[in-house]
Amino acid sequence: MGKAKYRDLTDLSGLAVAGAEISVRVTPRAGRDRLLVEDDQLKAHVTAVPENGKANAAVGRMLATALGVAPGRVVLIRGQTARDKTFRIAG
Repeated sequence: MGKAKYRDLTDLSGLAVAGAEISVRVTPRAGRDRLLVEDDQLKAHVTAVPENGKANAAVGRMLATALGVAPGRVVLIRGQTARDKTFRIAG
């Protein structure tokens, strides 16, 4: 599988600190993948469906790209089935 290309991706490299927790509001089944900051809240829109963790994985990959870290370092710690999720950057 090739590397995903994102059009609207906010640069979050300043948040790429080991142990940091990042809260994200997720919208699955969106028209396109994008990551933005609105009203001081991080919002992720992914085209993936919310079945079997596909949307969670898509958000994790997109967040890793925006942070400039490996996808394996971005771990979902809270919100497995909720729209509001918290990811931690592993050290």
